[in-house]
Amino acid sequence: MITRLRISGFKSLVEVDLRLGPFTCIAGANGSGKSNLFDAIHLLSALAAGDTLLDAARKVRDAGERSPDIRSLFSHHGADYAERITFTVDLIIPYEGVDRMGLPVTATTTFVRYHLALGYHEEVDGALNRGGLILLEEDLRYIPKSSAAKELRYPHSKEWRNAVITGERRSPFISTEMNEGQHWIKVHQDGQQGRARKVPAENLLRTILSESFALESPTAALVRHEMLAWRLLQLEPTAMRRASNFDDPKFLGSDGSHLPATLYRLAKQSAERVGGAAEVGEGQIYSQIANRLAQLLEDVREVRVERDDKRELLTLEVAGKDGAFHAARSLSDGTLRFLALSVLEAGGDEGVICLEEPENGIHPLRIEPMIELLTDITVDAEQPADKDNPLRQVIINTHAPSVVQQIGAEALLLAELQPQIGTDGQSFSATIFRALSGTWRTKYIEDVPPAITRSQLLAYLNPLAVPPEEQGGRVIDRPEMREQLLLDFAEVPEA
Repeated sequence: MITRLRISGFKSLVEVDLRLGPFTCIAGANGSGKSNLFDAIHLLSALAAGDTLLDAARKVRDAGERSPDIRSLFSHHGADYAERITFTVDLIIPYEGVDRMGLPVTATTTFVRYHLALGYHEEVDGALNRGGLILLEEDLRYIPKSSAAKELRYPHSKEWRNAVITGERRSPFISTEMNEGQHWIKVHQDGQQGRARKVPAENLLRTILSESFALESPTAALVRHEMLAWRLLQLEPTAMRRASNFDDPKFLGSDGSHLPATLYRLAKQSAERVGGAAEVGEGQIYSQIANRLAQLLEDVREVRVERDDKRELLTLEVAGKDGAFHAARSLSDGTLRFLALSVLEAGGDEGVICLEEPENGIHPLRIEPMIELLTDITVDAEQPADKDNPLRQVIINTHAPSVVQQIGAEALLLAELQPQIGTDGQSFSATIFRALSGTWRTKYIEDVPPAITRSQLLAYLNPLAVPPEEQGGRVIDRPEMREQLLLDFAEVPEA
């Protein structure tokens, strides 16, 4: 779970410092830079997975293999590029987990700060496939438990905080030092005495964190495991409509693929927990999904996965009031997205979920159930931390007024491009994030983000925020509609 994210020099994120809670909604116009935050999270996850610097960079939008210059990832400062990209992430990790070999791992501490700095070198080493990117700094350090109450700005109970933040360590797990003008990355053994392993940063094609293993540093291994669970969901209707083969992965893909196989696995696992009453266990999961889907479609009565042993296929089916089952592929795009997220909720997996435009394909009157589902997926920091309340976080972005109108005020951030002046005197644009005054994001004076203005808020709340000269023959421009809507929004307070 990410509690704070600082980014500098990455695309339009010039100097960004964001506090994040269990649920965050980032609203903004197209091109405001809100998706760049997701790109940064995706890049960090890919680097933790073991991708080379270049391969991870190519996975970022607008920097693929067709791009002639990986430098497009670096912020423009007028006519110049930023000299480096830096990421600093505060995160809470699970106390226990597994390493890359599937062996159990226990963390020394669960509240840590990971820092990474990337640079650009004009001399591309083709043999090493660097693509111009070089590793400058990498650090992994402990955040003292004594400062956790102040660091975790979002509302939470003391009991929850003490349950998820445990352990203590004074020395770093990974650190960077300069020696004779060269960056050296040091790996310190976790919980053991001994000399640190040290390697020159310029020789590294991957991050040190991606190579972490449990015997040397179980905490670093669990940080890596946590970052691998950061998912950028781009749910595609075609992928969600496909039946699953028996040998398909049993976990939901980022595009929504393997949906039947994932639900079938959850049903079987539920049956195993129940014991002899297998049908009861499976029925609990299917009923949970059906009840959730019925919030969007009142006609839904049952959900199941049909197993075809002859064709070795798993098909997700939905029954309506008439009791007849039909393949879920006949559902609308928006309903399939809702169904996939319902399965994700039932899975109980921990990690960060980034989702773009959750309103796609959803009727405006059904946005509320979608927002309720997304908030229910997240950890409840006021309740005990256990298997039924996993350490799970959701970040969405949107430009839809229907979404902004439904989310809690505490969750809202507004992204916008703001003009800046570079050191060369030339102008450029950088993304800033605004929060609503009076929320937890504006509690501490030292890092209060600029407040969302009344006019900015009205652009999302008031459909009449259109200059008279742009009004035409639309439904909303009819006199009787404008009169009623003006009355509805006349009392919107100053933000």
